[in-house]
Amino acid sequence: MYLAETLRLPTNALDYTILVLYFAVVLGVGFAARRSVKTSLDFFLSGRSLPAWVTGLAFVAANLGALEILGMAANGAQYGAYTVHWYWVGAIPAMVFLGLVMMPFYYGSKVRSVPEFLLHRYGPPSHLLSSIIFSVASVLIAGVNLYAMAIVIEALLGWPQWVAVVVAGFFVLAYITLGGLSSAIYNEVLQFFVILAALIPLTIVGLKHVGGWGGLMDKLNASHGENFTSAWGGTGIGSDNPLGANWLTIVLGLGFCLSFGYWTTNFAEVQRALSARNLSAAQRTPLIAAFPKIFIPLIVVVPGLIALVMEPDLGRPGGLEYNDAVPVLMRDLLPNGVLGVAITGLLAAFMAGMAANVSAFNTVFTNDIWAAYLVKNRPDSYYLRTGRVVTAIGVLCGMGTAFIASTFSNIMNYLQTLFSFFNVPLFCVFIIGMFWKRATSAAGFWGLLSGTVAAMINYFWLYKEKVIGIPSDQGANFVSAIVAFVVGGVVMVAVSLFTKPKPIESLAGLVYGTVSPGMAEPPAVGDEAWYRKPALLGWAAIILAALCYIPFSI
Repeated sequence: MYLAETLRLPTNALDYTILVLYFAVVLGVGFAARRSVKTSLDFFLSGRSLPAWVTGLAFVAANLGALEILGMAANGAQYGAYTVHWYWVGAIPAMVFLGLVMMPFYYGSKVRSVPEFLLHRYGPPSHLLSSIIFSVASVLIAGVNLYAMAIVIEALLGWPQWVAVVVAGFFVLAYITLGGLSSAIYNEVLQFFVILAALIPLTIVGLKHVGGWGGLMDKLNASHGENFTSAWGGTGIGSDNPLGANWLTIVLGLGFCLSFGYWTTNFAEVQRALSARNLSAAQRTPLIAAFPKIFIPLIVVVPGLIALVMEPDLGRPGGLEYNDAVPVLMRDLLPNGVLGVAITGLLAAFMAGMAANVSAFNTVFTNDIWAAYLVKNRPDSYYLRTGRVVTAIGVLCGMGTAFIASTFSNIMNYLQTLFSFFNVPLFCVFIIGMFWKRATSAAGFWGLLSGTVAAMINYFWLYKEKVIGIPSDQGANFVSAIVAFVVGGVVMVAVSLFTKPKPIESLAGLVYGTVSPGMAEPPAVGDEAWYRKPALLGWAAIILAALCYIPFSI
């Protein structure tokens, strides 16, 4: 479905100048980063040399793509205040768990990717299956970001959607191919601040336009009911609410299965932490990212609520789609100059999200599929060239999958469906294998496969064919996530009881309570400072996220 002609943004020469300057800086960073890329480790993991503050900002910026900007604004417009659960229940606890519990295993084992960890823990079958699943998921999610980027270009220039997809894809391809992960990460840090500069004014001006926070709440309560503006209102079991989910499916489906599945096993995020200069910096990476993540609902969810007040037909037949919430505000509220910054911020967000998934795709495909099973034992320079070629393939595949995303009026529904299919079964296999020594190689493979298939059966057959009644796509995604985790876990336990486990000595550093010789690392200089203590940072993030629920619950 294409944008309505009325959504064309009123840009002028000043807006285009800001946009061109930003694109020039992005390409300049790519050329500068190219000088430091001499080995495949430099290309795929920045030589493991980046400080924690850089990787932390890149960690949160990598997620500030279509998932955040268009997706969460669309979610806010469609589901209301329930969308804050994706942050304070559905992100912060999992990010803290990744930093405190899982990063020592990832970083200490010196793996280059998440699937490579499964190779050491379970063996080649699980490794190959997870690599294929992750590669497919990466190009599908990259397509979402590319489609979102095309929406903005279409509104900006009036180009046909397919032209916008191709132009946006080739630009992202240019700077990733030039500088590898270093280029992507340093651009993500820049993009993080550009995104803030774009969305903060949009939110402030939007709130003023609808009569402030009180005026926004009054208008939404009058048109959509009080539950629409309350995070937990109407979530009792058996109650009806816009989200189509109760507190149990929110906590288990989103807060545990989807959240932990995404943040702890999605290599597009974990890759940023693996590029840190030492274990301490790697652990602090998701914890540093957690603090700005806490406040992001204020600049992405709130604009979705504002757009619903300003454009009451949003999401209705004959009206604009929920995905158009942010472009609507940009069109109606921002003067030229500020509009140029906002457009630049949106494009920056989509490039960050796509770059994160494409750089993760090229690492996994090159190291975990090509080098591990297809073309082995070649010089490092060969795999560096392969990585650049695979990057181009990933972008081209993303262009194709962008048109799949275009069939969803709310791209957040589509993304959560993908996460329930691919990330949740992977998390199940990880968490059981990490804490249970008895889990066997066969259990890892069959648990991953059965969890993925079970989630797809629940969504495509039980939900889509209305075998069971689930009120909304998001509610179905929460149920799919729970089904994937439970089925994968039950299959793993059953298979483990009838198959032989690996020798305990081969699990050193791969199972909780065991340590490999290379995992221990002395603390970096200055780690005694409070802001360098991962446990303290983690608890502070969880407490702050819990406090944020207060204004959305009273």
